[in-house]
Amino acid sequence: MFVAWVVAAVLLAIGEVLTPGLFFLGPVALAAAAAAIVALFAGGIVSVIVFIVASLLSLAVLRPIARSHIRMPALSRTGTDALVGRRAVVTRRVDAVGGRVRIGGEEWSARSYLDSEVYPEGATVDVVRIEGATALVAE
Repeated sequence: MFVAWVVAAVLLAIGEVLTPGLFFLGPVALAAAAAAIVALFAGGIVSVIVFIVASLLSLAVLRPIARSHIRMPALSRTGTDALVGRRAVVTRRVDAVGGRVRIGGEEWSARSYLDSEVYPEGATVDVVRIEGATALVAE
């Protein structure tokens, strides 16, 4: 039973990493890890009960905390997340291939969020998303 729970925990953790934003599989992975520990000592139905209880508790406690962090107001965000929603001025023509914008005093590489859009120098755009060191912008 121990190996099955460990495999389940690892697969659930991988699933959590591959599905960002949902934060559902992570708490269940923690419950599977707890069940694996119990399976070392008690096994059988006890580990299944621990898995169910730990899943419910971890989802009830951890998921609301994670969701509140996702829905943080713009003023509370940090790093590149704080740039999303801000206004930017185009300093070099922006299209689907590239360009440059100034976001609050910093110069960023940029691409248009929609491939068909082109923004000339001096245009004001909104930062829709940050991918690496590139701002995706739209009007």
